Amino acid sequence: MPVLQFKGKNTIWNHHLAVPYHTLEPVEKLDYKPQNHTAGKPAGNLIIEGDNLLALKALLPQYGGRVKCIYIDPPYNTGTENWVYNDNVNHPMFKTWLGQTVGKDDLTRHDKWLCMMTPRLKLLRELLSDDGALFISIDDNEIYSLIQIMGEIFGPNNFRNIIVIRRGIKSVQAQFDTVDRLNYGCEYIVVFTKDENYKFKKFEVELENGKEGGWNNHWRGTDRPTMRYALFDITPENGQWRWSKSRSLVAIDNYAMMLKELKKNEETITQEEIDNWYKKYTEDNGEDSDLLRLSSTGKPEHYIPPSDSKLASTHWNDIKPNGSSQLKSLFGKKVFDNPKSLDLVKRLIQFGSDGSKDCFILDSFAGSGTTMQAVMELNKEDGGNRTCIMIQMTEATKDEPKKNICKDITRERVKRAIDKYQYQDGFQYLKVGIAIDAETMLSGNLPAWKQLAEYVYYLCTGTHLKEKKDLDEKTYYVGSFGSNTVIYLVYKKDITVLPKMAITLDLAKTMAAAHPKKKLIIYAPACFLEETFMEDNKIEFVGIPYNLFKRMEPS
Repeated sequence: MPVLQFKGKNTIWNHHLAVPYHTLEPVEKLDYKPQNHTAGKPAGNLIIEGDNLLALKALLPQYGGRVKCIYIDPPYNTGTENWVYNDNVNHPMFKTWLGQTVGKDDLTRHDKWLCMMTPRLKLLRELLSDDGALFISIDDNEIYSLIQIMGEIFGPNNFRNIIVIRRGIKSVQAQFDTVDRLNYGCEYIVVFTKDENYKFKKFEVELENGKEGGWNNHWRGTDRPTMRYALFDITPENGQWRWSKSRSLVAIDNYAMMLKELKKNEETITQEEIDNWYKKYTEDNGEDSDLLRLSSTGKPEHYIPPSDSKLASTHWNDIKPNGSSQLKSLFGKKVFDNPKSLDLVKRLIQFGSDGSKDCFILDSFAGSGTTMQAVMELNKEDGGNRTCIMIQMTEATKDEPKKNICKDITRERVKRAIDKYQYQDGFQYLKVGIAIDAETMLSGNLPAWKQLAEYVYYLCTGTHLKEKKDLDEKTYYVGSFGSNTVIYLVYKKDITVLPKMAITLDLAKTMAAAHPKKKLIIYAPACFLEETFMEDNKIEFVGIPYNLFKRMEPS
């Protein structure tokens, strides 16, 4: 498989592994009706303010391998978006990139874009379920690079489609005699899955005015000799008829019966009369009523009944680029450039989630918040219980230090939509908090016990903690893994107490008695047990914070 080379690739390729886990701190004053969407869910809808690289890593312990559908709308890297490279990679070249706006004249803008996207795509893959799909909006500035890097990260066989959608055309070329390219009339959505053996369910899209019934050619170009037979004295030399001979003959009889019933004294039959006859005959007989006739050219044609839907293709030209007007209807003015259409994101979720009404949806470039509104709209339409997670930076700068897109646009849009359209949903608002790493903890900046317990479980097992209700700070119990391993965390969020905490003999006996014959993995600042006792009681000690991030291999 060809690979894509870009400046910084070797350094950035595994950067997501070095990114420390961070806490996600609740900002309760910015929650909105969170009680409306917590039943049966660990958290409900979440809006997360902060760097999406840090937020994605922070989501892994709880949502790793659980997200059914991911949609992102990253910078297209047109050179006019003024996005800023901000990932703090420990390399001299990246240090020079930090905080620098990526403009059109930047000779490394494609390298910077790929370096920004790579660790995020890797984390998105870890969050995606095995039967999940990832959709990425893009235009022709980076579509080639995106497909190449996605092929390397997800595997080339997990590339599924490029969906083409309409975009509003803003022409400035009319005043010039020569142009360097055609106007943009479309954008793209690149589709990848996690498992190359996964199959989407058949997906149909609704038609705004329905599809008119009509006659279609009965011959097709595929070549099956068993489907070549005499019909109306015509036998194809190659190709085939669409239907078997028995079905075609029944269709001819049905057509003759229809003529007899409808024509009577009338010379012509309208399309409406055919549609009505077809509908009534099907209802009366409980079976399909195929019709076959000769067209004016003498070729057999079969009847296509009216329908309210059709099989989806990759050409979604029926969706209007109306995201700006939809957002304006909530704010009364323009507040965001190029928001995505609500109808587009709804369709992506329906396709990507295979019709599931109870799944996790993620958008890590949330922008104006279209994705969460789309989820709420779908829940309202079909009574679903989908849960949405959105991540958005503040995008504050030196010139605009108080700028906060996440709070003032993303959150506000969803809040207004809940009120205006009476969605029976709410959300919690979180911020990316402190890093959970040795350096941060040794400086005295400590996470809460529950926050650290969830991370400890994930780092120890590689899976998320399902039974959170069993967490017990008083006994230090975190959870069990498999049938033979139990995890404890001896810890308090108190820098004056923490250095004095340790695994004592009494504490170890209590833990071992609670789980006889099971292996105990105990995280603690220190351990006062003899090695023989630990071996006899299947106890494994992990020091905090020095060995906190050592991946264990529980049996």
